[in-house]
Amino acid sequence: MRLSTVILPVNRWSEGGRAQWVRAEELGFHAAYTYDHLSWRTFRDGPWFGALPTLTAAATATTRLRLGTLVTSVKPRSPITG
Repeated sequence: MRLSTVILPVNRWSEGGRAQWVRAEELGFHAAYTYDHLSWRTFRDGPWFGALPTLTAAATATTRLRLGTLVTSVKPRSPITG
């Protein structure tokens, strides 16, 4: 049986965010996912980091853990930053 987990992108990388991804791998999870939402009711007043940068960072901290988004939001973003 393969088990997966969800890690919410609410912790700064230097303040426990990295440790969560490393711990998921140490515990033997097959995959770890994160959400890509504009907000979440409980975490509305705190930080909510982007899914893709979070997964990129997780990829640098883990070796075998499969990574992915559990939900990816379509966000209105301009390809031109200004």
